[in-house]
Amino acid sequence: MEGELLAKGAGGGRLPRRHGAPDLAALGPATRCKRRSCRSLGSLRLQAASELKSDPPSAWPKRCKAPEVPRSSEPKKISLLGSTGSIGTQTLDICAEHPDEFRVLAMAAGSNVDLLAKHVREFKPELVAIRNPTLVETLKELIKDVHPQPEVYAGEEGVVAAATHPDCESVVTGIVGCAGLRPTVAAIESGKNICLANKETLIAGGPYVLPLAEKHGVHILPADSEHSAIFQCLQGLPEGGLRRIILTASGGAFRDWPVEKLKDVKVSDALKHPNWSMGRKITVDSATLMNKGLEVIEAHYLFGPDYDHIEAVIHPQSIIHSMVETSDSSVLAQLGWPDMRLPILYTMSWPNRVNTSEDTWPRLDFVKMGDLTFREPDRQKYPALDLSYAAGRAGGTMTGVLSAANEKAVELFLEEKCGYLDIIRLIESTCERHQSDLVTEPSLEEIVHYDLWARDYAAEQVSNLGLIAA
Repeated sequence: MEGELLAKGAGGGRLPRRHGAPDLAALGPATRCKRRSCRSLGSLRLQAASELKSDPPSAWPKRCKAPEVPRSSEPKKISLLGSTGSIGTQTLDICAEHPDEFRVLAMAAGSNVDLLAKHVREFKPELVAIRNPTLVETLKELIKDVHPQPEVYAGEEGVVAAATHPDCESVVTGIVGCAGLRPTVAAIESGKNICLANKETLIAGGPYVLPLAEKHGVHILPADSEHSAIFQCLQGLPEGGLRRIILTASGGAFRDWPVEKLKDVKVSDALKHPNWSMGRKITVDSATLMNKGLEVIEAHYLFGPDYDHIEAVIHPQSIIHSMVETSDSSVLAQLGWPDMRLPILYTMSWPNRVNTSEDTWPRLDFVKMGDLTFREPDRQKYPALDLSYAAGRAGGTMTGVLSAANEKAVELFLEEKCGYLDIIRLIESTCERHQSDLVTEPSLEEIVHYDLWARDYAAEQVSNLGLIAA
């Protein structure tokens, strides 16, 4: 059943319980009084749905009323976190094509110092940060002839400085993982609107981040294709107008594979996405459908419907990026070619629209598009979906643990240290172990603590995989 933590799909199996509970002493008595014990995630879900859990305020509670903002004659000033990654480079492509609309005042990257230096030369930000402090002198040397010289920062403090640049209006968050959480929190506290491309901000940090955004009057604008589609469909919807959210999924590399073949999957198989060109981790997530499970959780936090009113459907063509059903049974959908630039552009320009060139932004041709088809996800092939619903209903730190365990398990799979079916086994084992330590209203420190704990625990479980497979 969906409420059960243990996924009974492809490969089945159960990890033995072991490993002591995380050390919570340093987290203080507030943590311990908020911990909830239960025998299974199914029972936890039933408790959390009643008296134990109060959901944080959603970013856009079942509707979106856009403010009336006149179009400015000046470019919108943005800060870009993760400038050398996929989201970052596409954001910079947009800024290069539309210099009258956007100006990059600050940028931050991890360790790709050569590409970061190239971006500094092209976009001439006022502030640049590199997370790896050992590369700061290399960066300064590479950009020493750039005029005017930007301020150069290093480490997490440098990324926070980029996120909180006093003249920036919006921050594009393209840093992967919980590494993007603290800078995003700092940006919210500085009153910056968030162009959200970092899933962990809401999946792990939702219970903390959403009340903070409400407190500071900050807009959280989704930059992934599915939630951008929903966000666009919600524009102008009246109070009480939303009935259901329908997320579309490509089905990933194995949508046409029989379940029986999944035990033989190799890394190269999982990386053959039929529609999208993406990074290795997200491509594997698409194959397991964990990406869609995480998007279900994110949709709950962004838009407010309960999990019974968020559905996922396989749509192989990836033309409809998601849909909403309204209270009168109408269905609104956002369509377009598979192209991540459009949702990124919309978060940056909202509530306005930017006129794009037909040469660089191909128009959707309904004749070329052909047939649109849909199918129900096979729960045996995609046990990650039910596991995500169960973790979402548990709430609190469980969703962050789910995401962190998945990230570690996928990393191990890509390094060929575990099999494809072991990904879900590792995740469910980690979530199962976390049940007795669940924090329903976590602090930022607790969110980060359990993110790190989940990664360590999942990695330690690899030695038990032979027991699971047996």
